[in-house]
Amino acid sequence: MVRRVCHNHRMDKPWLIDELAYAGPEHLDEDFVAGFDRKQGYPDPARDIAEFTALGLGAGSAIVDIGAGTGRFALAAATVFGSVTAVDVSPAMLGVLRERAAESGAGNLKCVLGGFLGFTHEGPALDGVHTRHALHQLPDFWKAIALARIAGMLREGGVLRLVDLIYDFPPERADEVFARWLASGARDPRLGYTAEDFTEHIRTEYSTFRWLLEPMLDKAGFDIVTVDFPGPVYGAYTCRKRG
Repeated sequence: MVRRVCHNHRMDKPWLIDELAYAGPEHLDEDFVAGFDRKQGYPDPARDIAEFTALGLGAGSAIVDIGAGTGRFALAAATVFGSVTAVDVSPAMLGVLRERAAESGAGNLKCVLGGFLGFTHEGPALDGVHTRHALHQLPDFWKAIALARIAGMLREGGVLRLVDLIYDFPPERADEVFARWLASGARDPRLGYTAEDFTEHIRTEYSTFRWLLEPMLDKAGFDIVTVDFPGPVYGAYTCRKRG
């Protein structure tokens, strides 16, 4: 049995896992964080923002970004929506995000240390929640808990935008799919994710199958509005909370 170092515990729920222990040590490393956007390929948040605005969210809307990282989505979202709360378990990531928020003058952007299981939203129900490449850090049981918690934060009709590494292939094709994925890895680890990075993800992270994730979304109270799988290991969902 793998034992993970625990950095903190909620005494009222001693059974709750410590999300920081599941985030991966690289996300706590300031040198790694400094090159994070470059390694990620400077992802453009425009499509994610467009998914929210297409469903009616705008200048009066309140958004939470869970697993915000260095703020690629949160900073852009702050120019479109009324308020944005950026949540991340990594103090190093939040440190960079706070600096960028101050430089941009985004007075409607708040940074909070926390995760899917520990963050508690206070105030009126949210209009939207965004999360990118973060939910896979949780085992499936905890994914289901996390999605139920997100639904509990949203108003009826509220929007969830979920982008992650999700497996869209039958189990018997794993060898074939992973061989192609590893072959597509970057050669320079500073400029992208390498075959070694992908191998570590498969071995130690908790990406799940599409046919397991979609029932979790349904059980949490979400209807899937749009779904996009550009390949067998990446997927994006836009969902609305049922009334």
